[in-house]
Amino acid sequence: MEFRILSLQRRIEPLRQAILNHELYPMMQSMNEVRTFMEHHVFAVWDFMRLLKALQRDLTCVDEAWVPTEDRASRRLINEIVVAEESDVDVNGRPASHYELYLDAMRQAGADTRTIVRFVSKLQAGFKAKDMLRFNLAEIDEATMDFLKATDRILKRGKLHQTAAAFTFGREDLIPDMFTALIKKLYAEHPTELSAFVYYLDRHIELDGDEHGPMAIQMMKNLCKEDDELWLEAEDACVEALEARLKLWDAIAQRVNVKVGVAEAFSEGN
Repeated sequence: MEFRILSLQRRIEPLRQAILNHELYPMMQSMNEVRTFMEHHVFAVWDFMRLLKALQRDLTCVDEAWVPTEDRASRRLINEIVVAEESDVDVNGRPASHYELYLDAMRQAGADTRTIVRFVSKLQAGFKAKDMLRFNLAEIDEATMDFLKATDRILKRGKLHQTAAAFTFGREDLIPDMFTALIKKLYAEHPTELSAFVYYLDRHIELDGDEHGPMAIQMMKNLCKEDDELWLEAEDACVEALEARLKLWDAIAQRVNVKVGVAEAFSEGN
């Protein structure tokens, strides 16, 4: 079965490298660039939770009349990831999801949280995710909306192995060491603005690299087994998820460039 994982990784490697070596990361030279990145990336953090909860719904029993699901290993795996992602602890040791950790980091950094808060608030008020995306009720920018819709298309197919593939290989481990190093360099200059973001990044590095990554790959093996068709469909979902992430990164880089250009023009004019 290992050769199937290797085949999948070989197919997606060019996309992964394009994301990991993206021009966006070295742009993080000041707080302004970091804030712009966070204002868009927070939707990827929320989107990750959507994939995770879809997997929990399908791999475990969440009904009142509980019954054991068939895949014991994947059941344990997904529940462990849910605990870590939905009920981690913040910098003060209080329970918090990683979305909430990110939102706290945005507030500390001075990033604009209005769009993501409006989006989640409407979901909390009972609006369906499909309607939020179809009618853009939270007034999200086009590039971010396209990213969210890509995940929505994968989920709508109802193929568990494809959802697992997008989760496993299109997840938040796509933030490279270079980005973390740049943020920590800025943290030395802005400790009161970036300590929560550094904490969030460190938690993700620790969990995704050491625990969740290997666990998620095992889940893929459990779901696809020796079925060539399932593995090929999983590859397709990985490519789709990574292409969506790359387009989002391109859009954020363009937005950062525009803001830097405006700032430089303003500085020269004064």
